[in-house]
Amino acid sequence: MNKHILEYPIFALGFRAFFALAGLFALILIALWSSIFKGALVTDNYYPINYWHAHEMLLGYSVAVIAGFLLTAVKNWTGIQTIQGNKLLGLCLLWVYGRITPFYSELIPDVLIALTDFAFLPALAFFVAKPIIKSGNLRNLFFVVLLLLMAFGNACIHADILGLYEGAANFGLYLVLAIIMMIILVIAGRVFPFFTERGIKGVMAIRNPVLDAVAIASSALVFVLLIFDQSGVILTITSVAAIVANILRVYGWYEPRIWYVPLLWVLYMGYAWIILGFAFVTLASLTIIPLSIAIHAFTVGGIGVLTLGMMARVSLGHTGRAMKASNAIAIAFALINLAALFRVLLPALLPDWYGHFLVLSTYCWLAAFSLFVCVYTPILSSVRVDGQEG
Repeated sequence: MNKHILEYPIFALGFRAFFALAGLFALILIALWSSIFKGALVTDNYYPINYWHAHEMLLGYSVAVIAGFLLTAVKNWTGIQTIQGNKLLGLCLLWVYGRITPFYSELIPDVLIALTDFAFLPALAFFVAKPIIKSGNLRNLFFVVLLLLMAFGNACIHADILGLYEGAANFGLYLVLAIIMMIILVIAGRVFPFFTERGIKGVMAIRNPVLDAVAIASSALVFVLLIFDQSGVILTITSVAAIVANILRVYGWYEPRIWYVPLLWVLYMGYAWIILGFAFVTLASLTIIPLSIAIHAFTVGGIGVLTLGMMARVSLGHTGRAMKASNAIAIAFALINLAALFRVLLPALLPDWYGHFLVLSTYCWLAAFSLFVCVYTPILSSVRVDGQEG
């Protein structure tokens, strides 16, 4: 049976299956959310509806991208093959069941729905940890710890919904968001300079470990304060420090010629949305704007833009293709930034037009991921063009 499954390239390496699932789910999730938000669709759901949207954006879409990236990166870091074939198929199905079962809350016990969704991250952590430990590449166990912390955050969300711990869901959602942002910031320090040097001839990106540490630590502290619902002067000072540290960090990697390379500028734009998120946290700490604006800068802007760019680049590199975005994908990159613009920046400036901006953001998001799915499904589901495995 395993040989038959392995004949399908999509199960040859983690990025293939999970990037394909993430792209498709990004469409389904936002289309469903838009219909529910407008009242056009009423459906039973294990989650309260606002929690469902937040949970699925973070622990559905974002975790799928992280799974695809880590299962692929760990193979490069350790030289040991990560799961493929039937095991990868099983892990994918576990993720899919976590997305589907909440809609059958009248038929399936709530505890079983919670356990099905919860099980994915510990399973992923196990499959990521195994080659890391076997190879002795122990510094990357850091990512396993983060996956398990995310699993704890997910457990808090389910504990609240099951009536075991009132108020734990908000704590869990903020914790999961914080960890996703930390993963992004750590990975950015590893890949942005490398991608910039590979994408533009003659560039030498400046790597500053001290500045990296300050940027990540100050960013983490902002999220710790948000997790524990702290605001006021301490949040203002910390978020300003995060802005300055992250701008200085990116400046060392920055090269003006990135704007001619879509696979690069989309990543830098994603990082810019994260920095803007910290700016909005500063304004929220001063009660100038609602905190939800900052949260959507991190999610729609930071996560949405960066994950689309990373999936596009990683998929080309690991299928043996040239590192050049097609015109359709360059348009998708522009559209995902427009989605963030209409969801974050314009509502902050013109709050009375929020409803109209939300519709435009939804259309831009759906258009961007429609292009990704159309362009990348054939790439992810076919063999490498250079004849190598993976």
